[in-house]
Amino acid sequence: MNAFSFYNPVKLIFGKGQLEEIKQELPIYGQKVLVVYGGGSIKKNGLYDEVMDVLKEANLEVFELSGVEPNPRISTVRRGVELCKQENIEMLLAVGGGSVIDCTKLISAGALYDGDAWDFVSRKATPKAALPFGTVLTLAATGSEMNSGSVITNEETQEKYGWGTPLVFPKFSVLDPTYTFSVPLDQTVYGIVDMMSHIFEQYFNNATNTPVQDEMCEGVLRAIMETAPKLLKDLHSYEHRETILFAGTMGLNNFLQMGYRGDWATHNIEHAVSAVYDIPHAGGLAILFPHWMRHNVKVNPERFARLAVYVFGVEPDGKTVEEIALEGIDNLRAYWTSLGAPQTLADYNIDDSNIELMVEKAMVYGPFGNFTALQAEDVRAILKASL
Repeated sequence: MNAFSFYNPVKLIFGKGQLEEIKQELPIYGQKVLVVYGGGSIKKNGLYDEVMDVLKEANLEVFELSGVEPNPRISTVRRGVELCKQENIEMLLAVGGGSVIDCTKLISAGALYDGDAWDFVSRKATPKAALPFGTVLTLAATGSEMNSGSVITNEETQEKYGWGTPLVFPKFSVLDPTYTFSVPLDQTVYGIVDMMSHIFEQYFNNATNTPVQDEMCEGVLRAIMETAPKLLKDLHSYEHRETILFAGTMGLNNFLQMGYRGDWATHNIEHAVSAVYDIPHAGGLAILFPHWMRHNVKVNPERFARLAVYVFGVEPDGKTVEEIALEGIDNLRAYWTSLGAPQTLADYNIDDSNIELMVEKAMVYGPFGNFTALQAEDVRAILKASL
């Protein structure tokens, strides 16, 4: 494996009835808190009232920023930054899924910066400070509750990029599986695809001697795949929600990628697609990932074959390594389809008219991918195969 240093300071507060803990956590950082949330689902399921009651009991002065989009936009971040500066906000509380948390991360950094927060996303500037924040998670998917990464869309320029800094690790994250009960079927499926994709991105790397990491990745994937169909049949199962919620966090809190650098090319391509078409992030991943795999299977067929055998149950006897690998990719496609995930870009009414625009946006920083570097022609081929 490669040399590495590991750092993750997030206090994870997991289990039923843990919301009360924020009364001890938030006052550490001050009295003025900005609560950030999305389109109103937390008001429908009662979580909004629960959070406000707890904040009131903690004697905090509460401000609100609502309307965070599924692909969080820089315009919403700017509204939050302005509010923080006007009201001298001391801390933030993200109540929602990964999009809300991603938006909160950029607000927390932008609030202590004199320029435009988009400078951080576009790599024109590096944050020097950030407001502290916590999270109350409502969707098992992105892992943003326990990492320092964020993805933001600039709707005016049709750009969508990931960015990050250790300054925007949450101070704490409350994960109560009951808060995910109201997540509808389609969003539950998207979350499952997202967390599996995060693990795939890490699994495909060029390090050697990583048996512990490989087993961890494969084990989490098997747990997700065994639980997901059961959850989709019973969306209010505490046991299944609990497993999937924890798996989503473990999928991207850096524990699985100690000792190597994952690939992340498929995410980069998907960001280009959803920057242009504003489709659900995980929907795009469900379409693109099997095609990225097929396009790159010859890079290291043994790696793909191991995944096929240990995760997708492929029987290797009498087959070549490449045949095993391709069967595993087919099994992944079949599994995601069985959950109800989209299969082609046409499922979102996307045709080939903007292929070159998406290639251009994906290539903005040059060749990318740590498993194998993709050139423009590779991106074009993957997108065309995904139509």
